[in-house]
Amino acid sequence: MLFRSAVLVDVREDNEWDAGHAAGAVHIGRGVIERDIVGLYPDKATEIVLYCGGGFRSALAADMLQRMGYEKVWSMDGGWKAWKDAGAPTE
Repeated sequence: MLFRSAVLVDVREDNEWDAGHAAGAVHIGRGVIERDIVGLYPDKATEIVLYCGGGFRSALAADMLQRMGYEKVWSMDGGWKAWKDAGAPTE
């Protein structure tokens, strides 16, 4: 069985990303994700975990990506705040 790891995508604004983000995440702002996601991840079976500050923007983005045909998309519960509170690695 081939193991694929999920792509972690930060959908926050540029200034939020610049202030700190999850280690290993890529930044695709909520305002441009529909435009940019296909060029970066054309395989609709790519596992994608989205996060924002608290979960609202990432939930909206996840819904849109699912409507675009992405099969394995999730919104991280609690977002960036939960990530930091858990002591998960940051950059």
